[in-house]
Amino acid sequence: MQLNTVRAVITGGVSGLGLAVAQHLVAHGGKVALFDVNDDKGAAAVAALGEANARYIRTDVTNEAGVVASMDAAKAFLGGLNAAINCAGILGAGRVLGKEGPMALSQFQTTVMVNLVGSFNIAKAAAQLMQGNEAGADGERGVIVNTASVAAYEGQIGQAAYSASKGGVVGMTLPMARELSRFGIRVMTVAPGIFWTPMVDGMPESVQQSLAASIPFPSRLGKPEEFADLVAYILGNTYLNGETIRLDGATRLAPK
Repeated sequence: MQLNTVRAVITGGVSGLGLAVAQHLVAHGGKVALFDVNDDKGAAAVAALGEANARYIRTDVTNEAGVVASMDAAKAFLGGLNAAINCAGILGAGRVLGKEGPMALSQFQTTVMVNLVGSFNIAKAAAQLMQGNEAGADGERGVIVNTASVAAYEGQIGQAAYSASKGGVVGMTLPMARELSRFGIRVMTVAPGIFWTPMVDGMPESVQQSLAASIPFPSRLGKPEEFADLVAYILGNTYLNGETIRLDGATRLAPK
């Protein structure tokens, strides 16, 4: 699809990678609905993007009925829905056996609920609406782009919950793409490495430098704009389907 025809829902869309995607799409003529739970950042994002181009819709991605309602509201604002980009996520760091004892099961469950179940919840609700779209080139009716992580492949100590959740996102990409192919809906996943996000921005400079030095080439953290560029390319290339693309400067995470 052409970027100026994109009508997208973006989860985690008011900051970090999600906001970068929103900025890229709007700059190229698209319209976006930002699903998030930060009202202040949502208002700021809409003000920056323009009320004609973007709307913030407070959404808990783990709430099934809430997501359906938000999707309907997004479609009404956008005048259609042909893209869903899952960027909402939490780190959920913690050791299986920590100093205070075993990880609380609730912590593991929450991480998986937001990162994996939330991604599935958004994807299925979006696909439900996309299947009714008029078919475009090659019969395409919509695109779903998920966000995993390189931690899905080589998770570090303290990332058992996070890696499991992101590994699940990678694992559901192909079967979902195969199933939705009959509706003309593509499913892709991006597995970013270490990117400049609000979480990294709050780390000490020495830690930031150490992270950058661990990346083979280029030896720096990824820019959210680079993530957005890849998402935009995925939207535009109809033959990309059912695959996870690492975007990581050839980094491989060390055990800790």
